[in-house]
Amino acid sequence: MLVESPPEQRAETASAPTGRRAIRAAGLLVSLAVLVLVALASIAVGAKELSLEQVWHGLFDASGTYADTVVSDRLSRTLLGLLAGAALGLAGAVLQALTRNPLADPGLLGLNAGASAAVVTAITFFGVTSLSGYVWFAFCGAAAVGAIVWFLGGRRGATPVRLVLAGTAISAALYGYLQAVMILDDAALGRMRFWTVGSLGSGSDEAVLQVVPFLVVGSGLALLLARPLNAMAMGDDTAKALGADLNRTRALSMLVATMLSGAATAACGPIVFVGLMVPHVVRSFTGPDQRWILPYAAVLSPVLLLGADVLGRIVARPAELQVGIVTAIIGGPVFILLVRRRRTAQL
Repeated sequence: MLVESPPEQRAETASAPTGRRAIRAAGLLVSLAVLVLVALASIAVGAKELSLEQVWHGLFDASGTYADTVVSDRLSRTLLGLLAGAALGLAGAVLQALTRNPLADPGLLGLNAGASAAVVTAITFFGVTSLSGYVWFAFCGAAAVGAIVWFLGGRRGATPVRLVLAGTAISAALYGYLQAVMILDDAALGRMRFWTVGSLGSGSDEAVLQVVPFLVVGSGLALLLARPLNAMAMGDDTAKALGADLNRTRALSMLVATMLSGAATAACGPIVFVGLMVPHVVRSFTGPDQRWILPYAAVLSPVLLLGADVLGRIVARPAELQVGIVTAIIGGPVFILLVRRRRTAQL
């Protein structure tokens, strides 16, 4: 005999998901507000000290004394940080869902290694010395590695384990090539030393315009993958029963991760831990639903990247500490903490 729940209990049960959605939506709005504040701090704070009045005149007086410092340097740098941060966060979230590994990041599938190897090849064998040249070589290198990993991972029969193993093998080979070329070519070593650290200092209108098409398209595709990735998280058999096309979802996920991480790495260098930390932390308060993980990662990753960049400008005045160094310093202890928490939870 079935016993019907009281009306009050049914109403409370139905309102619970609505309440959680409202909390998550409010949290996303708060995150956006924090992002705006951090972006404003990135424009207002630099290695060169300027008052708020001087920053204001620099923004709105093109002929003023501070226009070059504020607009050409800080504003372009901030825009690049917003775009690259969102790209790294989305790429990390997609790869963690694709590989079912909460500690995955773009480096796991060799995308960073592909971009770095392409840049050192451009410097050593083609004499490329400008950012405009680095961008295209780095992006093509990441794209080529993404295609190779997809092929070695089994293409239509690709599985998370195969993709990770293929990416690890490709990364090891490419980093060996990278070190060999840099040791044999002092000029390449000098130029690569700055690029491989990871920096927003190369931010310019040209750099932003070159990578923005890839970042916009990749971000849009990533958000559209939320539902298929949710289905895949339940296992292949369940995902098929729910109507998800596993091969198409995995192929699109690889394409999205390649576009996003390739473009961000091309413009800023291989910045570590952003794509790893933020999606993992976000998952702790949103749950496993990619419809919330992806937007949160797209908003909070630029917060981390721009915040680290601002910190690097302050602590080393009148010089600056590159953002890749700051994120590594922050990310190392946080990564250890995440691994320990995950291990404790499994015991």
